[in-house]
Amino acid sequence: MLMMMHMNQQMRLCLILLLSLVTFSCFGQVTFAQLQPLHPNEADALRQIATTLGATLVDSTDDPCQSGKLSISTANLTKYNNSIACNYTDGTFSYVTSLKLKSMSLQGRLPPELIKLTFLQEIDLYQNYLSGELPKEWASMQHLNFISVTATGISGEIPKEWGNFANLTYLSLEANQLSGSIPEELGNLVSLTELALSSNQFVGSLPKTLANLANLTDFRISDNNFNGTVPEFIGRWSKLQRLEMYSSGLEGPINPTIFALGSLNDLRISDMIGPKFDFPKLINKNMEHLVLRNLNMSGSIPTYIWDMELKMLDLTFNNLKGEINSNTTSPTYIFLSGNMLNGTIPDSFLSTRKNLDLSYNNFTLSTNCPESRSNVNLYRSFTSKNKMSGLFSCPSTTNCSNYFRSFHINCGGKDVLIKQTTYEGDRNDGNGAILDYNGKSNWGMISAGDFMDHNENDGYTLSADTQPELYSTARGSPLFLTYYGYCLENGNYKVSLHFAEIKFRDEEPYNRVGRRVFDIYIQGILRWKDFNIKEQANGTGKAIIRTFNAIVTENTLDIRLYWAGKGTTCIPYRGYYGPLISAISVSHEAKKPSIIYIVVGVVGLVLCLIFSIIVFFFWRRNSKHKRRRRDLKGLDLLTGTFTFRQLKAATDNFDSANKLGEGGFGSVYKGQLSDGTVIAVKQLSSKSRQGNREFVNEIGMISGLQHPNLVKLYGCCVEGSQLLLVYEYMENNCLAHALFCKQGLETSTLKLDWETRQKICVGIARGLAFLHEESTIKIVHRDIKATNVLLDRQLNAKISDFGLAKLKEEDDTHISTRVAGTVGYMAPEYALWGHLTEKADVYSFGVLALEIASGRNNANSRAKKEGVCLLEVILQF
Repeated sequence: MLMMMHMNQQMRLCLILLLSLVTFSCFGQVTFAQLQPLHPNEADALRQIATTLGATLVDSTDDPCQSGKLSISTANLTKYNNSIACNYTDGTFSYVTSLKLKSMSLQGRLPPELIKLTFLQEIDLYQNYLSGELPKEWASMQHLNFISVTATGISGEIPKEWGNFANLTYLSLEANQLSGSIPEELGNLVSLTELALSSNQFVGSLPKTLANLANLTDFRISDNNFNGTVPEFIGRWSKLQRLEMYSSGLEGPINPTIFALGSLNDLRISDMIGPKFDFPKLINKNMEHLVLRNLNMSGSIPTYIWDMELKMLDLTFNNLKGEINSNTTSPTYIFLSGNMLNGTIPDSFLSTRKNLDLSYNNFTLSTNCPESRSNVNLYRSFTSKNKMSGLFSCPSTTNCSNYFRSFHINCGGKDVLIKQTTYEGDRNDGNGAILDYNGKSNWGMISAGDFMDHNENDGYTLSADTQPELYSTARGSPLFLTYYGYCLENGNYKVSLHFAEIKFRDEEPYNRVGRRVFDIYIQGILRWKDFNIKEQANGTGKAIIRTFNAIVTENTLDIRLYWAGKGTTCIPYRGYYGPLISAISVSHEAKKPSIIYIVVGVVGLVLCLIFSIIVFFFWRRNSKHKRRRRDLKGLDLLTGTFTFRQLKAATDNFDSANKLGEGGFGSVYKGQLSDGTVIAVKQLSSKSRQGNREFVNEIGMISGLQHPNLVKLYGCCVEGSQLLLVYEYMENNCLAHALFCKQGLETSTLKLDWETRQKICVGIARGLAFLHEESTIKIVHRDIKATNVLLDRQLNAKISDFGLAKLKEEDDTHISTRVAGTVGYMAPEYALWGHLTEKADVYSFGVLALEIASGRNNANSRAKKEGVCLLEVILQF
């Protein structure tokens, strides 16, 4: 019995020892892999890989599996913990499983020799400066589960062979120069959880095979040239947590199922054209970041938004209406600029917010002025009769005792004297929503946005000691940056914007991949789309000045730099992007006379007397030209001037392909100025003196009129026999094209729902009210009809063609004049007896309103023998 007990104890000891040996054997592969030498074939492969990457192994005797790193000449091993791992062994040798060579100034090519590392699972070459294309040979590496070549500068297309990675879970190709379409074979990567394709030059639509990527949690396609609509299959990716589509090129509509994804906690979509849609229903109440910017979104902000756990809410530049109803303290960052929000702003909403931007809205000012705080932006957030009184929350802030003719700003820096001109310092170090009101001068600054993926928030003010003084500092912003001047004399101004790219410095080669792209607006007009400082200056750290003409009509000037979702967002670190500016100089173009000018004038007068006899012989030859000059003499133009050469170049020599149509005074052409501004050029007939006088009359009236529902006049050209007007370009042509083209040979793709038609009617009415009652010069248009109402990109109505209008004196009740207009739109008392009042326009507006509601052309309806009653047509709906 004792012997058997002793044997059982021995058996238990043997069993414990055996289990220990098995356990030791199971974990010994990982524990001792670092102690076993690298296989000679893989050591040779690493030398070849280093050479292809543009580096050299410093110590050829060093075993990277022992040291955990590659000893190469350009290594910067401290910044990103670059490493090599050898976590596989056959018992004799170790094999490389992970290779991280991030931000090491490598300047070679992507190495096809990676396939010689037969057990490689991870390759990370983030932020280097490589050339060449993605090696299709890599597709044979079936152990690969992680590939990052972000910000390496590679080009070419994605090889279709890359659809063979059976185990790939992470693929990042961001911030490169890749092009072409996305291969359908990428839909075979069913194990993918993260796919990042942003900041490239991809085209085409997203292939339907991507619907197979059901395991995706992170999908990014910003800053590309895709086309087509947002695919509905994204709404079936139930595990998706982050979706990023800034300026992707895709168009709406956005399928509601995407907003209903239950796991989605980071949604960023911006700058996408498409039909108007109401604020979507979001399911995940734990969402942290919500960006729905510039998407033609309408409706009101639902109350549940304020109950979500959002850190950042960005709904800027949409068509949102309604009031704000919130008593909570979230989100931390709120950006609602550029909407049509109304009502009063709750005091509790203002007092509990640290970063709030409500600029450019239609709120009603309560009896008490909101407390002015630098991180609550209420610039132009309230309705007002004029721009000056609506600048800030308290109108008394902008009572002007003096009017200025210039201002100069050193952005992000201190006061600096440059060539006897003081550039005033802009030293506000805040972030988020900033409203900086310079009470000592006549300018201020607004900054909006949050660098969401970078916690340091150090991208708002920048400095570089190696730069010239005016360019040694700069101000940046992640969303938009506005500098405004107020209490300015009205007139023509020269706006000089000073830039230097001081963030993407050449000391780090990967910075060469960085692209900063933004849009420039002056007085609300897009003056330069996709402006790139480095590209325009031909390098980093180089100063460049871009000068624009601007018209100040209500004593205010706005300069806005807007990030439309383009450019890189991961250089020099993740979460850096947006506009940047070094200095601003604004000056009135009409300078006051000086002694020098007087002397020059006297000398010029003497010279004129000497040559007067010669001039006399040319007088008759130029009499026609002089009459035209007399027509213009004494006219106080508030417009800019253009040369005929400028307009000829802008319209490709008035190419018929750019012809938009025929107006009452001549042809209208589409053009583009050298700074990127799209314009409409009206080429007027100069065959008769009457046409010249009408031209002068039209300039005189339009130049002083500025209203959201009137077509803006940028300037004019009077050169020889050439008489031209330069207007803002209306993307959606005229209202007649939208309403009636489907009745003829042409068709219109615009969808005018009832809400849009109502908005168009209200816009026309507001424009007429301004002409009849609100402007200093009372004007009767006399020819209100669908062809004289233009539609912009957002289908806002703007009245055009004031060439037939006549001045109406303030105290006149009726004017007898030559009848001018279109049959079918003229009021009876005007058509029969020539009696003209503003009521004639009201009558024409009534006919036009019937056309808008019925969708039928009054002229065509009258031509039919049986006749058509437009009101009866409307009542049938």
